Amino acid sequence: MNQRIKYYLLMLIIVLSVILMILLPAAILLTMNDSLSDITNDPTKNPTQSTTSSGTAAPSNPTDPSATTPPTTAAPTEPPVVKVGTFTLSSVGDVLIHSNVFNAAKTGNGYDFSQNFRFLEDYISGADYAVGNLETTLAGLDNGYAYSGYPNFNCPDEIVDGMKNSGFDMILTANNHSYDTRSAGFHRTMQTIADRGLAFLGTQADAEDPDYILVERNGITLGLMCYTYEDNADPDVKAPNGIPLNKADTPLMNTFNYQCLPEFYAEIEETMAEMEALGAEATVLYIHWGNEYQLKHNSTQSTMAQALCDLGIDVIIGGHPHVVQPVELLTSTTDASHKTVCLYSMGNAVSNQRLGLISSIDTAHTEDGVLFSVTFSKYSDGTVILESADALPTWVFLGTSPITGEWEYNIMPLDDSVSDWYAQLQLTDSMYKNCKASYDRTMAIVGSGMEEVDAYLAQNVADTEALLGVIAP
Repeated sequence: MNQRIKYYLLMLIIVLSVILMILLPAAILLTMNDSLSDITNDPTKNPTQSTTSSGTAAPSNPTDPSATTPPTTAAPTEPPVVKVGTFTLSSVGDVLIHSNVFNAAKTGNGYDFSQNFRFLEDYISGADYAVGNLETTLAGLDNGYAYSGYPNFNCPDEIVDGMKNSGFDMILTANNHSYDTRSAGFHRTMQTIADRGLAFLGTQADAEDPDYILVERNGITLGLMCYTYEDNADPDVKAPNGIPLNKADTPLMNTFNYQCLPEFYAEIEETMAEMEALGAEATVLYIHWGNEYQLKHNSTQSTMAQALCDLGIDVIIGGHPHVVQPVELLTSTTDASHKTVCLYSMGNAVSNQRLGLISSIDTAHTEDGVLFSVTFSKYSDGTVILESADALPTWVFLGTSPITGEWEYNIMPLDDSVSDWYAQLQLTDSMYKNCKASYDRTMAIVGSGMEEVDAYLAQNVADTEALLGVIAP
C-alpha cells in the first residue's frame, strides 16, 4: 500500500472516532429519558402518581389538594317527606223516618226530603266522603206494606234522593230496623240505594259480596265496616228487632251477639287483615249498640271498644241510643303506640223523637245529634295517620219554616265558628234559644272527650312530622 492511501485511511478513522464520541453520549441520554418516561407513566412503578378514570395521569404536586384528594361525586339524597293528601270522612247519626217526618215531606206528586238537609248540605257535600245511618226500610208499596213509622219502618224511596242530593255517598243499612219489612223490604232497600248510585254498608245483596267497603280519596284508602247487635239470645239465629232473618238472608247482614263477643272479635280481625291486604291504610267501624236514651255508654260498650282498639281499629262511630253519647280516646293494651277515637253514639240526625213525645225521657236530648268528621293524612313515604276529629252539634227543628212557610223538620248545624246563627240558619228568637240549648247539651257530653282527642292528635301530628322530617309546603 503506498504512502498516500495509508494517510487517507488514518484520516477516516480519526473522523469516525470523533463522530462516535459526539453521538454516543446523546444516545445514552436518550435511552435514560425513555426509561424515566416509562417509570413515570406506569403507576405500579411510581406510587406517588395516580391516574384518572380515563387513564390520563393525575397531577403529582403534593401541595396541590387535587393531588392527594381524588375528585368525588355527591352522594344521592332522599327527597324530603311532604304531606301528599288528606281524606275527610263525615258521618251523621240516625235518619229515623217516623210517619210524621215523611208526611211533612209529602208533595203533590211524591215526597221531597230536601228540607231535612237544607242547612246541613254544605257540610255534607264539603266532606270527601259522607255517611248516614238510614234507620228504616224501603219496601215500597208493592210488597204488602204501607208507608209507616215505629215500630216497623217503611219509608218512601225519595229519602235516598234527599240524602244523595245533599252530598251523601254511602248509607248504613245494618241496624235493628233493617228487617222491619222482612226479606222483601230488606232486599229492596239495598236495590233502591244502589239504583240511585249510592253505596250501602252493613248488608249485602249476595253472599259472595264483601261485608266491608274500601274507599279511596286523594290517594288514601280507608277500610269501612258496619255491624248491628242481635236482638236474641240464640247465637244461631239473627233477629234484629226480634224479627228472625230467614235462612237465605242470615249471611247477608253484619251482626254481633252480646253473648258471643269472642267470635265477633275474630271476625273483625279477619276482615281487617283482608282489607289491609287489599290496600286499606286505616280502618273505621260503624256499630249499632248500647241502650236507647242513655246519655252515657254502658260497661259492655266500654269493654267492646277497648277490645276493638286492641285489634287496631282507628275510629269507632256508634249509633242506636238516639241521643249523643261521649267521645273517648282509647289506648291499646297490646300496643301502647296505637290509639282509637271512639264516639259511642252520634244521636239522631232527624226523627220525630221530641221532648214530651217519649214517656221514658224528660229532656230534649233526642232532638240532638252530631256530624262527626275525621280527617286522615298521608305523607310521601306512605305514612298515614289520623290528623283531626270534629264533632259538630246538630239540632232538629220542627215547626213552620220561616223560609218556606211549610211544616218542616230541619237539621240545624250548630257551628261555633259561625258568629251569626240568625243569618246562617234564618232563626227566630225562639229557634235561636232552642239551638243554643241543644248546643250546650251536646257539648256537655262530648266536649271534654273532644278536647283530649284534639290535644293528642295535634301532638301526634307534630311528633310524626318531626320524626319523618316533614317539609312544610
